[in-house]
Amino acid sequence: MSLPSVYQNKFAEKLTILNDRGRGVLVRIYNIKKTCSDPKTRLPFFSDKAMEPSVKFINKKFPHLDVRSSTQHLGPVHKDKGDIARALGPFYHSFLDVLEFRDHVYELLNTIDASQCFFDIHINYDFTKSYLDLVVTYVSLILLLARTEDRRLLIGMYHCAHEMSHGTSDPSFARLGQMVLEYDHPLKKLMEEFGPHTKAVTSALLSLHFLFARRNQGAEQWRSDQLLSLLSTTGTMLSPASSDTMACEYLSLEVMERWILMGFLVCPGALGSSPQCLELWRLALQGSLYVTLLRDEALQVHKVTEELLSSLKGYGKRVADLKECKEHAVAHRLGTQWGVNGSGGAGEGPRAKDCRVLGVP
Repeated sequence: MSLPSVYQNKFAEKLTILNDRGRGVLVRIYNIKKTCSDPKTRLPFFSDKAMEPSVKFINKKFPHLDVRSSTQHLGPVHKDKGDIARALGPFYHSFLDVLEFRDHVYELLNTIDASQCFFDIHINYDFTKSYLDLVVTYVSLILLLARTEDRRLLIGMYHCAHEMSHGTSDPSFARLGQMVLEYDHPLKKLMEEFGPHTKAVTSALLSLHFLFARRNQGAEQWRSDQLLSLLSTTGTMLSPASSDTMACEYLSLEVMERWILMGFLVCPGALGSSPQCLELWRLALQGSLYVTLLRDEALQVHKVTEELLSSLKGYGKRVADLKECKEHAVAHRLGTQWGVNGSGGAGEGPRAKDCRVLGVP
């Protein structure tokens, strides 16, 4: 790919904008999920007994809601259509932002593939990092969207109230409703979406191989290599440290694990393309039981990956690898993290999140 095409397409700028936009939409969907799951903050329209016929009808028929011929079921919505439209408007438009964000991610990923962009964390750090961040942000958003239980009701009831008030439906409702249906089984749909992008995602992840393997070494290995000793090379202690890839040294292990585990989750076909892919995937699976989506929302990575691979043909060996890695993670990571084997202490390193999620005191 020639340099002028890189600048002309403004990939770096678009990745920066989309990552920022995606994080904002992700937070809003998270807040919607929490609002709807808490009885104290759940919208009164959904728990009102008078609304029960409408709620059942919308959930059953979504997204095919014929407002004009369903007055018997939607009578309560018609009565309070103004209040419902005002209350549900911000929720509805947040879901529209998810649809718009998805469209822009599709467009950018396709353009990057068509331009045959080169990804290597050691050479073009910012570009590769932004690309992997976008993949993780998008996957996290879709998974969180699928966890929002009242998504159909929020969108469907607003649609009904909007059409009753204005005499016509919102022009984006048809596409939005279709998107919600597509992500009832989010991982299968995500795997289908990222199929054409497997090569680009894989090249970006493979560039992490050396860095991740080195950073993922245990304390005993560090001690044997005298990396933890201040006196091992006294003659060079005053010499300044230098590195051609200094930016990579600031990458946290947790961030790289999230890239690897979620990247191969949506591009499982890459696991059979290279021994390095398989080694990288196994190493990441041995490091953590959960991957953070946002705040207290986490993905039980071994469980969901096993469910996905078990439904695909030809992945029996990968399922066996997965179970082995999970046993290793439970036996080694959690034990050493909390001093069970006599090393380490509570709160040491990024692994503490696994113990908190599992309820370890």
